[in-house]
Amino acid sequence: MEVLINNELEAEDVSSYEGLISRGFEIAARIEGLSDAIEVSVTFVDDATIQTLNRAYRDIDAPTDVLSFPQDDDGGFEAPEGMPEILGDIVISLPRAREQALEYGHDVNREVVYLAIHGFLHLLGYDHHSAAEQAVMREREETVLGELDLGRD
Repeated sequence: MEVLINNELEAEDVSSYEGLISRGFEIAARIEGLSDAIEVSVTFVDDATIQTLNRAYRDIDAPTDVLSFPQDDDGGFEAPEGMPEILGDIVISLPRAREQALEYGHDVNREVVYLAIHGFLHLLGYDHHSAAEQAVMREREETVLGELDLGRD
């Protein structure tokens, strides 16, 4: 699996999250039975940037914590032979992740990885519009976090 990490925050070092996110994606991919030949990008941004994206793509003029942009919503694209399947892009607001970590009383590493896994599951088609969907998605998120020793205390 190839995980591309992009950092649009000049004053921030996000390198401490890279290994955790990569391992989390590998665990999630294993649980979902995915091939190793996949690619995902994660971009760290500020609240203003994620608000602009949220407004442009979801028609919601407010910052959010994470957005997911699947590469192929309709299933018609096939990667050329020898190339990884590109699942899509995940955008995380690092300031929002820090705020939520404080709010929920856990470490920022857990929040960042949670948001990345949440976005990854969205790329796979999971959603949380109903209580049943949310329960399935939350169970998968917590399973991955548990395997990373970032589960709830």
